[in-house]
Amino acid sequence: MLLVGLTGNYGMGKSTVLSLFEKLGAITLDTDDIVKSLLVEKNVLEKIRGLLGDNVFERDGSLNKKKVAEIVFKNEKLRKLLENILHPLVFERIQFFLDKMNGKDKVVIIGVPLLYERKYEDRFDRTMTVHAEEENALNRLEKKGVASEDAILRLKSQLPIAEKIKRSDFVIDNNGTIGETMAQVEIIYKKLLKLSQAKHEASMQGKILD
Repeated sequence: MLLVGLTGNYGMGKSTVLSLFEKLGAITLDTDDIVKSLLVEKNVLEKIRGLLGDNVFERDGSLNKKKVAEIVFKNEKLRKLLENILHPLVFERIQFFLDKMNGKDKVVIIGVPLLYERKYEDRFDRTMTVHAEEENALNRLEKKGVASEDAILRLKSQLPIAEKIKRSDFVIDNNGTIGETMAQVEIIYKKLLKLSQAKHEASMQGKILD
């Protein structure tokens, strides 16, 4: 199994690219989806209440994510403390997913927004960054109903995209059409399949030698 960490800054197309890899046959997992599932679990909500107080909750006990975002994207310390609550649980779920999966020679791509910010790159065999011009990202987010000031706050909380590109094994330019992005994804996926097969063969050879 080849484990690939896919990242990119807010609005630059990480989820879109993840879905393109899935269409080609990769096994994919988006940590954003895992976080969404965690944010309805009672024990997680109680930890968040302890950190951020009652004012981020609705009367029915559900979490007001907008209020959480307003607080943590203006307060780096609180944001990191919230990440410290969620991230270990996210990686537990990822490991559970991998343990269940029988994909010895498969390519598994996991979307991780804070891959480099939290120094998670060593957990993966390869890393990949999706990038787009900030103006394009802001325009796409605006079409989805995200206010420009909110988007800029989130972008400022992340490493500059140029730094992520520099650290990545693979890079995807998502400034153009979906077809142009898909063409890059296809080329990279072929390379990842070869790397996965080579890793699997090396592992089998090691078992024979043992």
